[in-house]
Amino acid sequence: MFENLSERLEKSFKLLKGEGKITEINVAETLKDVRKALLDADVNYKVAKQFTDTVKEKALGQNVLTAVKPSQLMVKIVHDELATLMGGTASDVELNGSPSVILMSGLQGSGKTTFSGKLANLLKTKKGKKPLLVAGDVYRPAAIEQLHILGEQIGVPVYSEPENKNPVEIAQNAIKEAKAKGYDLVIVDTAGRLAIDEEMMQEISAVKKAIQPDEILFVVDAMTGQDAVNTAKEFNDRLDFNGVVLTKLDGDTRGGAALSIRTVVDKPIKFVGTGEKMDALDIFHPERMADRILGMGDIVSLVERAQEQYDEEEARRLQKKIAKNQFDFNDFIAQIQQIKKMGNLKELASMIPGVGKAMKDIDIDDNAFKNIEAIIYSMTQQERANPSILNGSRRQRIANGSGTSVQEVNKLIKQFDETRKMMRMLTTAKPGSKKLPGLRKR
Repeated sequence: MFENLSERLEKSFKLLKGEGKITEINVAETLKDVRKALLDADVNYKVAKQFTDTVKEKALGQNVLTAVKPSQLMVKIVHDELATLMGGTASDVELNGSPSVILMSGLQGSGKTTFSGKLANLLKTKKGKKPLLVAGDVYRPAAIEQLHILGEQIGVPVYSEPENKNPVEIAQNAIKEAKAKGYDLVIVDTAGRLAIDEEMMQEISAVKKAIQPDEILFVVDAMTGQDAVNTAKEFNDRLDFNGVVLTKLDGDTRGGAALSIRTVVDKPIKFVGTGEKMDALDIFHPERMADRILGMGDIVSLVERAQEQYDEEEARRLQKKIAKNQFDFNDFIAQIQQIKKMGNLKELASMIPGVGKAMKDIDIDDNAFKNIEAIIYSMTQQERANPSILNGSRRQRIANGSGTSVQEVNKLIKQFDETRKMMRMLTTAKPGSKKLPGLRKR
């Protein structure tokens, strides 16, 4: 997402490179390109114009410091305004009820049911909530079954009444069930339509009135672009929802909805869906998204994802093994599994400043570790624990068992040996030690 917008903005800022100061003429030229870039990204026209007018006003009012180039100052102003445009700061869900009730809304196909499962999983694992999912879509035959499957995957119970076609009664009964069984969070999935209609709006309004939810979230497919913004406005006029959820941000979308929706409905974007897996859900941070749009990466989110998979006790155990040169293929495969849990590999790479742009045209397959895993899993327990015993005949057997070649097996073992040596150097050597290449005492 935002790749084209990032490129266009970078080209716009180049118009100011080599300029000694900011003037009305060079700012006008730059912002003309910025406005075009925003419109090409499917940003609402009024929002794009208002944005560039604000940037122009702030840029012309700035005194350029000797140490700061005009292009750098413009990037800073655009960054701050992009963050403000998307809401400024992250906005959390309100969970004050007993139980807290969250009502989902949106069109059919926007991803409401999947998001309901993802949200239940996130609030269960990160906030210690005890959620109950409610199958309130009485029209789509597969919706109830889908929610039950998702609930089973994440270990969250699902309340449903397959024979009942009254969504208001189902929601009310689910809340009674939650109170009786000690669930402190109820997430109500609702029916959608292929387009907005009066019957749909009356139905979800009736559900809202009956259960008085603490939070109403509008789920919208970011791939629908400007239509998503128009739909959000109509839903907000009827429901006065609390926040927006953008799904499918990992898809081939221009990003205009994320940049426009906050201004048009005056409600925060609270979550973004970044993949198919049940943990592929992020709290929306406007400043971090502005960083990524301008090619600055998103190190904070990357570190947070790493910390979620980080086990301090396991890290200490691993450090001792590395120091004793006992790091083996069991440890190696465990580290690969941790990296995979952090999410899509290309998305992780895009969070590193400068890397996202460099890897724009490179396709990183999420199965990049597939061959490595196949080779390691084709080893015996003894071979994984003692890589030194991997002689020629064992390597041939491993290649046959993993569907790879002996050359691939040899390459992995060589890389593993080099990695192990380097890890041991970094663990045992002190700064300035001759053990570390390139670190010599002066």
